[in-house]
Amino acid sequence: MNRQTEILAASLDPQAKEWWRGAVIYQIYPRSFRDSNGDGIGDLKGIADNLDYVASLGVDGIWISPFFTSPMKDFGYDVADYCGIDPSFGTFDDFDQLIERAHALGLKVIIDQVYSHTSDEHAWFQESRQDRTNPKADWYVWADPKPDGSPPSNWQSVFGGSAWAWDGPRKQYYLHNFLEEQPDLNVHNRDVQDALLDVARFWLDRGVDGFRLDALNFSMHDPEFRDNPPSGASMEQVTRPFDMQIKIFNQSHADIPAFIERIRETIDEYPDRFTVAEVGGPEPLEEMKAFTADGKRLDSAYNFDFLYAPDFTAERIKASLGNWDGTPGEGWPSWAFSNHDAPRSTTRWMGDADYGQMARLAMMVLLSLRGNPIIYQGEELALPQGEVAFEDLQDPEAIANWPHTLGRDGSRTPLPWVKNAPQAGFSDANQTWLKVDPVQAERAVDQQTDDDGSALNHTRRLLALRRSLPPLISGSSELLKTPCDIIAFIRRTENQAVLCAYNLGSAAYQWTPPAEFAHSNIVVSEAVGDGSAKLTELMPPHSGYWAVKKGA
Repeated sequence: MNRQTEILAASLDPQAKEWWRGAVIYQIYPRSFRDSNGDGIGDLKGIADNLDYVASLGVDGIWISPFFTSPMKDFGYDVADYCGIDPSFGTFDDFDQLIERAHALGLKVIIDQVYSHTSDEHAWFQESRQDRTNPKADWYVWADPKPDGSPPSNWQSVFGGSAWAWDGPRKQYYLHNFLEEQPDLNVHNRDVQDALLDVARFWLDRGVDGFRLDALNFSMHDPEFRDNPPSGASMEQVTRPFDMQIKIFNQSHADIPAFIERIRETIDEYPDRFTVAEVGGPEPLEEMKAFTADGKRLDSAYNFDFLYAPDFTAERIKASLGNWDGTPGEGWPSWAFSNHDAPRSTTRWMGDADYGQMARLAMMVLLSLRGNPIIYQGEELALPQGEVAFEDLQDPEAIANWPHTLGRDGSRTPLPWVKNAPQAGFSDANQTWLKVDPVQAERAVDQQTDDDGSALNHTRRLLALRRSLPPLISGSSELLKTPCDIIAFIRRTENQAVLCAYNLGSAAYQWTPPAEFAHSNIVVSEAVGDGSAKLTELMPPHSGYWAVKKGA
């Protein structure tokens, strides 16, 4: 059996036993999705009441960002109680009704798990900091100062400044890779691992279908506290000291995969569940593959190949696809162009292109990549990055880096539902936690629902078509040789092949499709509106199509 046959055989009808393989996930940022009680903050009931809209898109499941008990220093990623629901989001009854409603609509429900750190208000940390001998004394990363009183290492926080904070009660430093209010758990400790796995069981018992694991490569540190070497970047090249180091010792520890295997063993106690890891960093590929290897760790992982990318080029896509060619034992990738941590992709990538065209093209590319596409709320509406004035910023990272980055608040502005309603239909409150952007309100759901040419209905058509084409869900992917601004690949199952071709440049290109697709039908097109159009060798700028092999 040759390698191409091995890859193809591995791709045959995996969905019969793995619903998640090729599933499209819709990410919901609950604070900004919809407010049901008029306090200006989106909530669980607001999600449940509007799942019909999500289901109408044609996605397979939802991922809900954190709604756990939290002081909201980092808006839910600072967890004060892993098994509690913050009152601002609702109650367990609300959550149970959300699960019931989602499952009735055929939607899976994935939630976040944050195993790297907690809030400093978590009961575990409050006990740990009391002294050096209590039962949870070693549940967090504590270290004595150097002889001169300085921190144990040179490690830098993602949000700026030292990753070490002095704690008076313990007379020691504690590690925080993110905010000072987010102390890092000592996941080397087996008791900590056991406690986290019990948290996973708690939510699995409540009916969730899987987890997105936040910042997983930050979950273990170098116990010797060795200094990170410099990256060679200067402050003129970066916006934070964190990027001036090669993060060898404060993340990406070699023992993380063993903990992941324990996570997998726990997940396997519950059938048909799905796990996807967030893997950040400048060179995440090795970790992504380690975290998803051999079917005994996580199901999938995604990185920031596209989330922070300043442009959308054929070269960038080729590089990313080339890293995931379906080699036996390789995990299954997931892809996101936008999310709650990154400025919206259409604003980053628009350039001189027509805004609507670029948004439609990006959605088309996302839905054709081999893996799991993750659509961030509002991406189906082609929302631009929200404008947030400095005095209205909430995100600590945005405030710290103003005005050098677009920040995260602009991707978290409330979802617009009704253009001419107060707060664009998001809330009945006089003031919302972030202001509604009037420019985004122009693209509200009600403005696009009955417009056949809208980004919303374009997304619905793409998703419906994708469901009818098995190669786009679970097929292999063969990258083709193309001119510089053209990206083309063939998605293939045993019985069908689909050619996906895109011109991401601002000029038309001559490109001859493979002979096997001669005279094939274009089933969807950015450049040509006629769904029965034939392939041509001229690709207009910012255009693309999916073509089904004739006779397939």
